[in-house]
Amino acid sequence: MIIDTHAQLFTPDFVEMVQKGELEGLDMMGYASFFKGNVEDTLADMDNAGVDKSVVVAIDAETKKGYKISNELVAESVQEHPERLIGFASVDPHKGKIALRDLEYAVNELGLKGLKFIPHLIEICPNDKLMYPIYEKARDLRIPVLLHTGTHFHLGCKIKYNKPEFIDEIAIDFPEVNFIMAHFGYPWFYEALAVAQKNFNVYFNIAGWAPQYIPAPVISLMDSLLANKALFGSDHPLLPRKRVLDELNKLNLKESTREKLLFTNAQRILEV
Repeated sequence: MIIDTHAQLFTPDFVEMVQKGELEGLDMMGYASFFKGNVEDTLADMDNAGVDKSVVVAIDAETKKGYKISNELVAESVQEHPERLIGFASVDPHKGKIALRDLEYAVNELGLKGLKFIPHLIEICPNDKLMYPIYEKARDLRIPVLLHTGTHFHLGCKIKYNKPEFIDEIAIDFPEVNFIMAHFGYPWFYEALAVAQKNFNVYFNIAGWAPQYIPAPVISLMDSLLANKALFGSDHPLLPRKRVLDELNKLNLKESTREKLLFTNAQRILEV
């Protein structure tokens, strides 16, 4: 079995705004041709690559960027294809108690299985105390937290919010929560690998990277010391899953590494 731990689910409205260039701070025109705004595209890409299940994420950066892919939209897609899709919620920390209410509703009523943040879009560092009530709620709900780390393509957004060192602090303060560092924190990948190594509850995924371009130290540790911490992710539609898997096959990873990367690590975290 293969589980993709990180993919997008773009709405038709989002596609239209990208194509018109109406989303402030989003330089995504080069990707616009890939955005079809429907779940069928996701399923077709999964089938083409032989991927059995995929996480699809909501995004709530409404306060700062007017950017939102709702929990309801993600839940609706998951409910239509429960055997294929796993939904992650997102909430806007600037909304305070409303964010806590939204998260509880997303998990208990909508059936979503995790929580996603993009720090540079909400303009909050992951270790900011404003985030702590949300982590407490994630702990109580027993869900993992996926955080964008490292660089990005959003114009006008500051990279400083995405440093892996912030994950170290929250991992220590919330040992019951599993944290996933998306994109292995590039360009701070040594730091990200160290954070994953020292914290039993921290993982990283390779989403958004064609494997031929993943730095050699990441591949080396993914295939050895950190084999239990690495997760397959595509960030589809930014990358087709088949390309990612084809390039992974060329890396000559150990068979035990492949099994952990593509399935067993995600199975353990997501409880699927």
